[in-house]
Amino acid sequence: MRVKRGNVRRAKRKKLLARAKGFYQTKSKLYRSAKESVDTALKYAFVGRRRKKRDFRRLWVMRINAAARENGLTYGQLIAGLKAAGNTIDRKTLADLAVTQPSAFARLVQVASDAKPATPKRLASGLAKAARPKARAAAAART
Repeated sequence: MRVKRGNVRRAKRKKLLARAKGFYQTKSKLYRSAKESVDTALKYAFVGRRRKKRDFRRLWVMRINAAARENGLTYGQLIAGLKAAGNTIDRKTLADLAVTQPSAFARLVQVASDAKPATPKRLASGLAKAARPKARAAAAART
C-alpha cells in the first residue's frame, strides 16, 4: 500500500506559506519561491541573533569611551585601571551608569585612575626585547 501524504503535505505547505506572509509578490504565494524566501529569512535571523550581541557591545564601548574621555581617561585606560583595581563590573552596566548616573561613573573613573597598572604591556614588551642577548651583541658591535 502506498503513502499519499495528503493531510501532512497540505499542513506542511500551509505552515510554510504562513511563515512567508507579508513577503513580496510571489514569495508569499507560490510554494517554491516562498520556501526559498523563508529559508533565506531563517538564515538571516540566525546570523542576526549573533550580530545583535556584537552591535550592543560596540554601542556600550562607544558610550563608555565617550564618558571616560569626559572624565580625562581613554576607554583602554579605564578598563585597565578597573581590572587593576579588581573591579569586575561589566560593559553593559558601565555604559548604563555612564548614561544614567554620571556622578557614579566619575567615581569609577577615579578608582580606575588611582589603580592604574605601573607598566603598560607595550612598555613591558619593549623592555623585554631590549634585554635580549642578540640586541646587546648588536649594540656592542656598533661601538
